[in-house]
Amino acid sequence: MTQTVYLVLADQLADWEYGHVAAQVSLQQFQQQPGRYELRTVGLTADPIRTVGGVRMLPDVTIGDVSLDDAAMLVMPGGDGWETGELAAFGKLARRFREAGKPIAAICGATVGLAAEGLLDDVPHTSNFPGALGSYGGAALYRDERVVRADGVITAGGASALEFAREVLAELETFSPGTLQAWYEFNRDDTAEAFGKLVASVQD
Repeated sequence: MTQTVYLVLADQLADWEYGHVAAQVSLQQFQQQPGRYELRTVGLTADPIRTVGGVRMLPDVTIGDVSLDDAAMLVMPGGDGWETGELAAFGKLARRFREAGKPIAAICGATVGLAAEGLLDDVPHTSNFPGALGSYGGAALYRDERVVRADGVITAGGASALEFAREVLAELETFSPGTLQAWYEFNRDDTAEAFGKLVASVQD
């Protein structure tokens, strides 16, 4: 059965933070089980949003339409609006995922939404910088690292989109471990040697 990876859409979405995730969940190349996942976007409403870069995007579904039965993960990019609480409904959606035993992934400002919902109180995590999450119950578990994946919760700072994608793909087991490492090295280093390693990883 095809499982759904839900991608949050909200006004002033940070364009650079979700691209690798969206592409590699949807593309069949290099995947262990092509067709295992599909990506669907979810908005507060069915109205179009505009990213911080001015791109107009239309949600596939609204929060109320999200089905946890076939859900594989909730991915929450950052952007404006998380600190003000106007996107708190997405934090509550993330809680639904956690209570159902489904993984969640948040980068940049979206980590603020998880902290506000209490979802970082008992799991190691990170954000843009120490103190970025304000006053919350999990401050002692903060890690000053680019990305942290623990117990089905993935968090990252806004400058770590590639590392964020690596951990999302690892959690979903989209690639084999060897292919995932080769994919990361190719996108990090952009060398012919790294690309050859990536291709070889799926031919072994």
